[in-house]
Amino acid sequence: MVEAEKRRKVEETAVKGVSKPSKIFSPFRVVGNVSNEVPFAIGTLGSTFYAVTSVGRSFQIYDIATLHLLFVSQTQTPSKITCLSANYHYVYAGYGNQVGIFKRGKLEHTLVCDTKETVNHILVFGDFLVATVADGEVFVFKKPSGSKIPSEFYTKIQTINSSVDGAIVGLIHPPTYLNKIVVATTSGLFLFNIRTGKLLYRSPEHQFMDGISCVEPAPVLDVIAVGSPVGNVQLYNLKKGKAIGQKIVVSTQDVSAKVVSLSFRTDGSPHLVAGLNTGDLFFYDLAKRSRVHILRNAHKESHGGIANVQFLNGQPIIVTNGGDNHLKEFVFDPTLSTTNSSVVSPPRHLRSRGGHSAPPIAIEFPNEEKTHFLYSASRDRSFWSFSLRKDAQAQEMSQRAQKTLKRRAGPVGSMREKFSEIIAITSSQSREGEWENILTAHKDETFARTWDSRSKRVGRHQLNTVDGGIVKSVCISQCGNFGFVGSSTGGIGAYNLQSGLLRKKYMLHKKAVTGLAIDGMNRRMVSSGLDGILGFYDFNESKYLGKLQLDAPITFMIYHRSSDLIACALDDLSIVVVDVITQKVVRVLFGHSNRITGMDFSPDGRWIVSVALDSTIRTWDLPTGGCIDGVRLPNVATSVKFSPLGDLLATTHVSGNGVSLWTNRSQFKPISTRHVEEEDFSTILLPNVSGDGGSTLLDGAFEEEDQVIDVEQSYTSAEQIDESLVTLSLGPRSKYSTLLHLDTIKQRSKPKEAPKKSEKTPFFLSLSGEAVGDRASVAEGKVAEEQGANQDEDDETSKLHRLRKGDNYTFESKFTQLLREGAELGDFSEFLAYLVQASPAVVDLEIRSINEFPPLTEMISFIKAMIQGMESKTNYDLYQAFFAMFLKNHADIIANNPNDDELQISLQVWARLNDEIKDEMDALVKYCSGVINFVNAI
Repeated sequence: MVEAEKRRKVEETAVKGVSKPSKIFSPFRVVGNVSNEVPFAIGTLGSTFYAVTSVGRSFQIYDIATLHLLFVSQTQTPSKITCLSANYHYVYAGYGNQVGIFKRGKLEHTLVCDTKETVNHILVFGDFLVATVADGEVFVFKKPSGSKIPSEFYTKIQTINSSVDGAIVGLIHPPTYLNKIVVATTSGLFLFNIRTGKLLYRSPEHQFMDGISCVEPAPVLDVIAVGSPVGNVQLYNLKKGKAIGQKIVVSTQDVSAKVVSLSFRTDGSPHLVAGLNTGDLFFYDLAKRSRVHILRNAHKESHGGIANVQFLNGQPIIVTNGGDNHLKEFVFDPTLSTTNSSVVSPPRHLRSRGGHSAPPIAIEFPNEEKTHFLYSASRDRSFWSFSLRKDAQAQEMSQRAQKTLKRRAGPVGSMREKFSEIIAITSSQSREGEWENILTAHKDETFARTWDSRSKRVGRHQLNTVDGGIVKSVCISQCGNFGFVGSSTGGIGAYNLQSGLLRKKYMLHKKAVTGLAIDGMNRRMVSSGLDGILGFYDFNESKYLGKLQLDAPITFMIYHRSSDLIACALDDLSIVVVDVITQKVVRVLFGHSNRITGMDFSPDGRWIVSVALDSTIRTWDLPTGGCIDGVRLPNVATSVKFSPLGDLLATTHVSGNGVSLWTNRSQFKPISTRHVEEEDFSTILLPNVSGDGGSTLLDGAFEEEDQVIDVEQSYTSAEQIDESLVTLSLGPRSKYSTLLHLDTIKQRSKPKEAPKKSEKTPFFLSLSGEAVGDRASVAEGKVAEEQGANQDEDDETSKLHRLRKGDNYTFESKFTQLLREGAELGDFSEFLAYLVQASPAVVDLEIRSINEFPPLTEMISFIKAMIQGMESKTNYDLYQAFFAMFLKNHADIIANNPNDDELQISLQVWARLNDEIKDEMDALVKYCSGVINFVNAI
């Protein structure tokens, strides 16, 4: 009930639009998203082509010639994008009942359709934009005079009745048909004149018995191609109102496939391509009336197969996309002609961009040498290397074995040929290029696989578990020479990665080994298991060092090499931090209310970031042992990793095919270590492809000076926690050291030799007609009498001469004045505040200048001021330094005046007070030391 109430509050907050940012992490962007099930749109600019793909509430624009990413929409749409269209510089995206008009990814205008249904097709031609919804309504917009975009509502056509005619499945503009469109429903075709809003033609009932799933205009006038849900394609003449020729059967399997998309080749070959929901591409020669080729598994059937297929105008290149997060290009090589016939080569893969087609479950950053790469494994059995700098550098790791073997029938990379899904990844870049440097554990397999990060392919070796169990954990030493494999039955094997041979084995655990780690010097190895045991080993000497029994099974473990700390996630929802050197628990962190799914150390080892099924990201500060930041997520996170430099945090989630990246604000600003409660957790959205609502990599570096600071998150250290405690000064520690060694500093700062007079004065420093000194006056021809006259005039106008008799003037310094006033009032608070803030040079000068002639009133006042400062138990170190300087400069005067009762009494009071505080501090230090030694001995 408590958890349900928390989720309800988070949902209410999200609906109201109230978001509370995290003080550490800000959403940045998502990597690995290319396309979804929405058909792409092709646009042209001169002789260049570009493709627009949807990735949820954002779209991306790719250059067809290279498939490099050109633009990403700057803002997310209010709802998911359902259709796309492109025309020159503009991209038209349909979402909800609206159509957004974008230029270079920036929203220029929004068109609103008067309906509650969702826009499912957009067509742009001439001065018109046509949008349809599934229930049969057609909305027409027109360009106003002088405008470049159709932003003015023109008419609404409601002729189609969706309950009778079916839903709208296609919208085309046949060539040379002025102001006319063809609307295809599941049962027939409708030809409209959008300028007059009239229905010009309607196909006869029962003409399309198999139904209609898509339509496409042909290069021939009046002809269109009509696809059916049962795997047939029919050419149809609009002018004659009848079908042409026989049906083209594109489904060759026992189960009929749905024709999703059609396209005609326009470079001279009479070819037609049909995209099926099985993921196949069917190529047909219209002249020979025969099949050219069937390209199997171009896209995955489990994700809807082909979403759209299109020939580029005048080129033998096919562009396809699908719900499997891939955008692909295929090309026809030139036809091989013979004397009697010509042979059409099957289309070959030209280039592609893609990512995971299912949510990723394991991620891994390489070390500092390749901070912009990220390894990711998904439930779709794929293993990818993503670049955080350039999307074009993303590449899927090849699962083709390095040995030459006969392949089974079927295309490369089909589901039956792929390895089982990866559950753990580890890597080391030390031996990259020499031998395999990535190790993966796969679901329900008894061996781990090696991979080569340079060639991006699977390695030569399969490292079996030592006891025949299923692989549960893997690890690679920092030197890159050894790989460790943990078994589901408790065995651990250490392999040489160069040869793939077993070198050592360990049999400590009785249950599955859930974590393996080794330090940077290959000395200490640590293992964790579901039996709750942490095992410690000396790897060099193959010795067992001991074990630590924890209170609950350990689900997984992470290791920080610099600090020799390990963190274990337990089944009791706690995180236990253990020091490998002492083999003792140093922190126990509680807070998550559901199973912990991932965690990682920050690069400096001060933080642990954890994610769990309670939909939170928590940041734990190890020195203070508490949660200093929390983020409530709308989507449960399954794993989390810090980048090697600590500038980014990567998370994966139960839905979404990409990897979310968060920026770390602590790079540029200090973060408060104040512990936060769950009601203070942030409620921010996840990163998205557009970066809308997120931040930049330099978030926190250029914050405004007048930015409002959260009072709850700021903390000012108190001058004194309690009056019974002795407190040191809050100023810099160098000030105390300078006061004690001021004489040494002065001696060291003295010049080693006297300044030398320059032999020749430069011409630009020659003497002028003004008197600049006695020697200058003589050199300029001044006589002694004139100098005397000028001196008398200066004396007449000097400050001392201008002082009026009878006025009260004082030449006391502020030090002397405040000391005298404090003695008169019996309170030296203002004097002590001035003395604490004064610089060491000023303090030294003023203490040296204390009056030494009887009566010694000023000395006695200074001692009393020091006594008052010591009684306050603040600035203890500074008052000790001040009094030491006083004794150093005036000890001889004190020794020569033993009969000055007031002076001797003040000194005795100081000595007694000093001894009391010294004894008190000595007792506290010994007490704390004893407590620490007792705790360490437990």
